[in-house]
Parts: sequence; C-alpha cells; structure tokens
Amino acid sequence: MYGYGSEQYTLSDSYNKRRPKIPLWLIITVISVAVAAAVTITVVHIIKTKKTAEALESAIDEAASENRAAIVPVMVPVDTPVWTGEEEEEPEPPLNVEPDDRTVGVSDEVVSEYAVLISLSENRVVAAKNCRQKMYPASMTKVLTVLVAAEHIEDMSQLDDLFEMTQAIEGFSYENGCSNVGFMPGEKIPVRDLFYGTILPSGADAAMGLAEYIAGSQEAFVDMMNEKVEELGLSETSHFMNCVGLYDDEHYTTAMDMAVIMDAAMKNDISREALTRHIYTTTATAEHPDGITVSNWFLRRIEDKQETGEILGAKTGFVNQSKNCAVSYGVSDEGKPFICVTGASSSSWRCIYDHVDIYTKLAFSE
Repeated sequence: MYGYGSEQYTLSDSYNKRRPKIPLWLIITVISVAVAAAVTITVVHIIKTKKTAEALESAIDEAASENRAAIVPVMVPVDTPVWTGEEEEEPEPPLNVEPDDRTVGVSDEVVSEYAVLISLSENRVVAAKNCRQKMYPASMTKVLTVLVAAEHIEDMSQLDDLFEMTQAIEGFSYENGCSNVGFMPGEKIPVRDLFYGTILPSGADAAMGLAEYIAGSQEAFVDMMNEKVEELGLSETSHFMNCVGLYDDEHYTTAMDMAVIMDAAMKNDISREALTRHIYTTTATAEHPDGITVSNWFLRRIEDKQETGEILGAKTGFVNQSKNCAVSYGVSDEGKPFICVTGASSSSWRCIYDHVDIYTKLAFSE
C-alpha cells in the first residue's frame, strides 16, 4: 500500500483506474462473429466431404457400368488370402492298389490266373488273385497307347488331322501277325479314326499310326509310354517295348498296374470315348468309300451276359504267352464304378465269363 498525503491505494486499484472500459455490445459482437466463423468452417468441411463421397461413388458406378475395375483403396490383412471367385478343386486321391484285411479272393469258377477288382468309389481293392505277379498284357497295352496319345492332343481340332498310312506299318503288322483295322498304304485317315481303330478292333495299324503321328516313330512313342508309367508310379513293375502289345520278355505289367492305367485312361475324355464305344464306322475315303465298321466285341458280348450293372469300357488282349486277358470298367445299378482286370484265361469267352462272375458276386451284389 502506498500513500500520497491523505490518499491511499493499492496496485490493483491503480490498474483498475487506468484500464479502459470495453462496451458490452462490442464483446457480444466479437463472440457472435467467432461462432459464425466456426459454424461456416464446419459446414464447408461437411459439404466438401459429401461431395468427395458422391464423386467416389459416381466413379465406382461409372467403372462398373463400363465393366472395368475402379481404383479404390482396400485394406486387406497381410496374412488373409483374397478370394478370386474360383473354387479350388480338391485333388483326387491316388488309386489305392494295396489289398487290406477286407480284400477277398475271387471264386473258384474264375479260370484266369491273375485278377483284381477295385472299387473306385471306396478307393480299395475288393478282390485279388496273383495281382502283383508279372504278366504279359498283350493288346491291353493299347489302353496305355490311347492314353498317351490323347494326353498329347493339344487341340481337339487335331482329331481331324489326316495321317497317311505307310507301307512300313502295314508290313510290320503283317509280319507280326497283328490284328488290323484294314487301312491301306497311302490312305489318309483322320486321327480320330486311329483312336477308335486302336481299341475297337485292336488294330495294330491304327496304334502305330497314332504313335507316328504323336511322336514321329514307334520307338519315340514307346519312350513316352514308359515316361507315363513312371509318372503313374508303376515303373518298378511295368515296362513296355511296343505300342501294340507284341510279346517281349521286357514287355510286362501286373493286373494291379493295368487297373491304374485303365483308371487314368477313363479320366481322359478322348481315350474314354474310344474305350466305351461299341460300334464305329470310319470316315469314308477313296480306298473305303463306305468307311470300315468296327466293334468292341467284349462290350457287345458281355452286355447280354451281365444281368446287373453295366460294363462301360473294356480292352481285351491275346498272345500265346499271355493267353486271354481283359481290363474293364463297370458301374453298378447304384452308380458305383469298378475296374476289373483278368489275365491268362483259357479262351476269349471264358475271359468274359470271368468278368461277369467277379462283377456279379463281388461288385454288383449289394
């Protein structure tokens, strides 16, 4: 406190006396302007945000209408896979060729020395007889021939390509006593007809034509056959020396391996079509104006003997060393698929009856 004569005052009193007075109306005006400015800024921000959203939505709609993707930022967790819209197919389990404690033998009425029945729906060996022993496949070889050829058809239009039958093929077939379709040297044959000709009449001329069309020579094609055998995991028990099934001590397989080969062939559209066709007439040519009509006699004969189920595809074989053999693909009345292989039967008819017996008692009986 300070004093000058009789007047005394404090520092605060001095400040208050010297501070100018601010009119109330001015304070109210300033506050109103500040509030208005804040509101204006907020409204502008909202309007800009809305316009941005509308512009983005418009861009997306425009891109969708033009069937193209709009560039829109998307947050995707690093470890989360992005669905592409395509369902991934689960790989089929490998064909089970190992007998287990449920595997039974075939009946005593089955004459064939080798036999196996595999249920594809259950992926198990239903019945077996010497199924792991070495056997000669004879013309069952041609199942592998059409499978390998089919897998090297890159475009279905190739089936219309023409192959000119050669004198060398006809000479080889004649010298080795092979069955033939009946094509003539110089005859131009659609590749499609070579597939049917290889299976239905078991034509060596057609099989060798396929081999030369695909690989340039039978020798190169046989290399491809053995590569396929290795791919199927059969190289330790199967080996092939030719594409027609001629006997060679190094040309061998097992009943079990033939089932695996047949399974692969039935999964390929081209080879399956050849294996399941009953009758076919080849394309008309100058040498054969009416074509050549060929049949799969195993399928035509067994359809009258099989009272239940249906045998859809088959290939037979015979050489003296192998006797009569066959591989077939059958489906029960309930739609369950099976593969049956038999070897070393006493005749072509007995081979058919062996398949009928195995299917009827062990596959189609349920």
